[in-house]
Amino acid sequence: MHAARPLLFAALLPLLAGCQMLPSFSADAPEELSGQTRMQGTLTANGGHLLFTPCDSARTFVVQDNGATGIAQEAATLAAEPGELFADLRGRFDGNSVEGVAGTLNLQSLYRVERTAGACKDPNFKLTRFYAKGPAWAVRANANGMKLEREGQPELALPYVLEQLPGGGSSLSTEANGQHIELWLAPQRCVDDAQVSFLAAELRVGDQVQRGCAYPGAAAND
Repeated sequence: MHAARPLLFAALLPLLAGCQMLPSFSADAPEELSGQTRMQGTLTANGGHLLFTPCDSARTFVVQDNGATGIAQEAATLAAEPGELFADLRGRFDGNSVEGVAGTLNLQSLYRVERTAGACKDPNFKLTRFYAKGPAWAVRANANGMKLEREGQPELALPYVLEQLPGGGSSLSTEANGQHIELWLAPQRCVDDAQVSFLAAELRVGDQVQRGCAYPGAAAND
């Protein structure tokens, strides 16, 4: 079954091809998000369609990429390796009145596609504003502060100032032991070994700059 999955996703590419739509995270929800829901779940390919199943639900929705997010390409990027495909997205979910028949997902925004088996059960997601990581570092920010982990360095828990930047970016800045620490997030497609997200991250600690990828948690607009 695993060997056939990349071919199924590849077959979807002509159906759902399109440009990337990068999400913006402002405090005020724009009018175009009216009637839309942000939801997390798993992706599977079946019968030439891409299906989305929300976490903790048995319902399925046929994905219609009306927001031109490129979800089929992103799923195909990760489907070549074993592992469940997780997606964090926003759109309008229209159920089907016939029991056992898939509904329709009018997809508008894609935040993350990840090859993992545990993202649906992430205990930190609901409280997280942003999570960013690079090859040797990780930052998790919530309403109470930010936690910085670096290879070979003690973990730091710090308060921070969040600034919204033009173009949908964000800056999280703080001071620790006389050093200025800043995390820059910009709306841009970003790929690591098991994840495609739509925020590029740059961590600056003093004069040191490290790059990575990021995604918004459920509390991004808090």
